[in-house]
Amino acid sequence: MFYYVLKYVLLGPLLRLVFRPRIEGLEHVPAEGPAIVAGNHLSFSDHFLMPAILKRRITFLAKKEYFTGPGIKGRLTAAFFRSAGQIPVDRTGKEAGQAAIREGLGVLSKNELLGIYPEGTRSHDGRLYKGKVGVAVMALRAQVPVIPCAMIGTFEAQPPGKVIPNIHPVVIRFGKPLDFSRYAGMENEKAILRAITDEIMYAILSLSEQEYVDEYAAVVKAQQAEAAGAADKERRFPRMPLG
Repeated sequence: MFYYVLKYVLLGPLLRLVFRPRIEGLEHVPAEGPAIVAGNHLSFSDHFLMPAILKRRITFLAKKEYFTGPGIKGRLTAAFFRSAGQIPVDRTGKEAGQAAIREGLGVLSKNELLGIYPEGTRSHDGRLYKGKVGVAVMALRAQVPVIPCAMIGTFEAQPPGKVIPNIHPVVIRFGKPLDFSRYAGMENEKAILRAITDEIMYAILSLSEQEYVDEYAAVVKAQQAEAAGAADKERRFPRMPLG
């Protein structure tokens, strides 16, 4: 109930006013039956913009940190995400990927739409990064189509770290459903999963026209953070010249 209150009364109208989203290719989203909507992830706002414009309910797999924050703010954030029908997923440890797959398959088994960001995290620089194969596993196990989606303009509207978004137009573009039934029963083949995931990411790239990076976003983030830390240490504690 609260999901639809947010969508049609509280949050949806506000999002439409602030972002003025233009929707393209909405006819590619099936009116009924299970399907995966796989998109790029540029902003915290992505979680809410897509549900606001879709006619059907969509459930996203959200990182567990949104549900475990401390204090009043943390409890309110957790209550908001739960009320909006989002599912917490632990992204740490060896079982993280399998847990996400189980949750996603549970949504699809109810003939619902599942929203997923194959990159696994928000892009920190607006580029599109290599996708993780969990989306391919779910598509094959559930035998459902994958609808590629591109969020365009949300990075400029609300880049990482910005709490209050800018008033900026946004385009939400859906592509034709991708059918992977030809790979049925091959969900344990690593090469097949990689090929499917790359095909999905190429479809997203074609819609978004982003610059593509053939590395995982989380790895690049970690490398840049390490480099920044080393540079900061060098500034604070410069090496003394020998002799």
